[in-house]
Amino acid sequence: MRALERHSPWRVPSRAWVGILAIVLLGGCSSSGDVTQVRPTSDPTSSNPAPAPAHRGFMVRYEEPAPDDRNDAAFLRSRRPMETVAEALDTFVDPGREISVVGRSCNGEGSAYDPETRRIEVCYDDVADERALFERAGHRPADDEVVAVMVETLYHEAGHALVDVLNLPFDDRAEEDAADRFAAFMLLRQGVDGERRLRAAVEEYRLSAAEDDETDGRKDEHSPDPVRAANHLCYLYGAAPDRNPDLRNTGLLPPERAAGCGTEWADVRDTWMKALTPILRTR
Repeated sequence: MRALERHSPWRVPSRAWVGILAIVLLGGCSSSGDVTQVRPTSDPTSSNPAPAPAHRGFMVRYEEPAPDDRNDAAFLRSRRPMETVAEALDTFVDPGREISVVGRSCNGEGSAYDPETRRIEVCYDDVADERALFERAGHRPADDEVVAVMVETLYHEAGHALVDVLNLPFDDRAEEDAADRFAAFMLLRQGVDGERRLRAAVEEYRLSAAEDDETDGRKDEHSPDPVRAANHLCYLYGAAPDRNPDLRNTGLLPPERAAGCGTEWADVRDTWMKALTPILRTR
């Protein structure tokens, strides 16, 4: 199941009922010094090259994994969810500072944003946890589902980072909900591929919620997993009802709520766009 995020002044965990399994998947330690984004800034043949300006944006690197995490670190490198998210964010916003996106062994602590270091820390061991969760539910191979969940998690943590950058006034629960909405917002801007990934994240919430029910559940600053899943489904349906008619009448999205999901999605989109106005690169 999705590991809990570490507590900090800004955040806690990320991830997760029953009856819509078929529906939601239908669409679909020391640093190694590895920096995956390199931006040349001057002519290296010049006798007096200009100093490189500080990078403003999302910079990906990978720390050396613990022995047990090597396969999961290699999976992240090969499937590139960290680079995918960093590139999408850099195209969309200029946070005015470097925000590191760091793959590392976390020993179960969970992926998180740390405002003190301005780092989104992506845990290699989360990959193994997500894969095991989907495989216990019969999804084999679960590679695409794992990538989708990691992408949604990264956007959630980026939401925390942008709350920090913009100094938005949230308490813990409100910030977690806003970060969830940011993840949905970024995915739904990407059309069919983003919708498919959001469906996989919904399924992860469902599976995680079912397992939590068997272990007395988790309590933290996030909304309960079924609520988070239902919200994502509503935004998904509201953003593209013609592509997602199967979501209109599920146990999580009853017809009376579905009827207002277009308005809910528009509010998510417009609220985040307004908040991001000072740092937007594109509209």
